[in-house]
Amino acid sequence: MEEKRAKLQQWISESKNIVFFGGAGVSTESGIPDFRSVDGLYNQQYKYPPETILSHSFFERDPEEFYRFYHNKMLFPDAKPNAAHRKLAELEQAGKLKAVVTQNIDGLHQAAGSVAVYELHGSVHRNYCMKCHQFYDLDFMMKSEGVPHCPVCGGMIKPDVVLYEESLDQQTIEAAVLAISRADMLIIGGTSLAVYPAAGLIRYYQGNKLTLINKSPTPYDSHADLVISGPIGEVLGAVQI
Repeated sequence: MEEKRAKLQQWISESKNIVFFGGAGVSTESGIPDFRSVDGLYNQQYKYPPETILSHSFFERDPEEFYRFYHNKMLFPDAKPNAAHRKLAELEQAGKLKAVVTQNIDGLHQAAGSVAVYELHGSVHRNYCMKCHQFYDLDFMMKSEGVPHCPVCGGMIKPDVVLYEESLDQQTIEAAVLAISRADMLIIGGTSLAVYPAAGLIRYYQGNKLTLINKSPTPYDSHADLVISGPIGEVLGAVQI
């Protein structure tokens, strides 16, 4: 393991165009649970699995139940960036990291100081009225009870997050693909690479420093140039810039 971490350090030191691709495992170390890890508690509290509740058709059919789940399980306003978020921001400030491509919607990369962040699945910090398109922040959503409505026109407010059955934002995808295709090192962390189409973006990487950092094996382990098993915050936090 020490040999692998030494190689990670060497590659980061040598690289000038790093891109980081991350998933839920990056945020779990900040106390945000992966909602796909359905436990008994979820099954007791909700009639439907998370994937059903977080779908476009369910949002339209039963916004009350959607928002009950959304408020309880998707919003963590007190969460703070962890060592992984902070190190990535430092790498960007040092001119080494060119982009963060994330499947997370919590905004913790920006909170840590990262600027070039492509949020494939949107953000809980952006919410809009479906009728007049007025913008509302996370604080407004936290203070609203039940289904939030626009104080301006009365329309229902929707989080700017990509629900199941919805397409990813095309501009975000194109920017992420361009960044990944230009990278001289791609670090993938905290993701099982099981969610598509997001996971498919890593195929655009053309270099030879494909690094996977994850607690459990992924379908891409055999394609990676370096695989490190462990918590992303602990591994990245030890990197020297």
